[in-house]
Parts: sequence; structure tokens; C-alpha cells
Amino acid sequence: MAFITRGFGSRGGQRDGRLPPGQTQVSDWPVLSAGATPQVQTQDWQFTVATETGQHRWGWNDFRELGMEDFSVDIHCVTHWSRLAMAWRGVPLDAVFENIDTSYGFVMAHSYGGYTTNIALDELLDGQAWIAFEADGKPLEPEHGGPARLVVPHLYFWKSAKWVTGLSMMSHDAPGFWEERGYNLHGNPWTEERYS
Repeated sequence: MAFITRGFGSRGGQRDGRLPPGQTQVSDWPVLSAGATPQVQTQDWQFTVATETGQHRWGWNDFRELGMEDFSVDIHCVTHWSRLAMAWRGVPLDAVFENIDTSYGFVMAHSYGGYTTNIALDELLDGQAWIAFEADGKPLEPEHGGPARLVVPHLYFWKSAKWVTGLSMMSHDAPGFWEERGYNLHGNPWTEERYS
């Protein structure tokens, strides 16, 4: 039996320099998940950054008070779809790390449900990544990672962990969930770093 999902089609798409190789532009937002969708209430949500010297923890309201901003970015899924100029609202990782000292250069993102993904710290800072609470002007739906997800638009979208709960600093790079299953450790869509 064939499985067809809207948004997966020809490799035509818009070619104005914004689509990485092998990507097709979509106008919707396909839902892909490895397991069940967690139902996380905002009053229960917490975000933690664990460093070599301890933990920094925020609840829902405290985290959002770090400074929300609107941003518009292109996102690229390893399954060949891209959505351009998607509108988001969230807290930049620069605000999260403003008062955190660490000598470690790598991060493992953690999510409800046990999902993890690895990212170099320097790829989360300088306006490159956010913890998002809204997409397209509405609160994030659970199937899209709500109430909060990581958004790292310059890497394939599996790096933008849904249902994010925190970041653990690491002294060296180590694979997360999909990376342990053959996905590339880095995930640059412009050089098609899809698989190891």
C-alpha cells in the first residue's frame, strides 16, 4: 500500500537560492515524529541548562521573561521538504546563555519522551537558534513540538528538537537519537549532510 503525504512531491520547487540541494518547497508543515506526541501543560513545563558547574532552571513564565522575539526563517527537513519565511516567536538562545558560564563546546538537547540531538554550542548562539513557543502567529500545537521546541534553521530540522526540556553541556560531541541511527552528526542542508 502506498503512503502519500501532502507536501512530498516533485523536486521542482522554487529555485531562488533559498532551497538547499534536493529540497522541495512546501506551503504546509508536514508532521513527522518517531513516537507518541507528548501532551505537556505549560504549568508543568520546565527548561534546564546543565553545565559542568550545575543546573540553571526556569519555569514557563520565567523562561519567556528572558525576552521573546519574532523571527522569520527557512526550515529544511531531511525528508526533502523546505518551508520558506516561516514566522515564529520565541526566546533566543543568546538570552538563555547570557549569564551561563561553560567551557564546554557541545550541547545535547533533551525532550519529553526521551528524544535527544547534539549540536555545537557555537551553532546555537549569535542569533542562530531559539526556543519557540509560537509558529504562524499561534501557540505551537503538540504535533509540531508544543508547547516549546528548539529552532535551529541553518541545520536540518531534526536538530530542532520538539517538546524541548533542556540542554546538557558536553565536553565533546556525542550522537543523539537520530544520529545513533545513522543520521549525520552535523546536519548541514546545504552540503546534504543527511546520513553518516
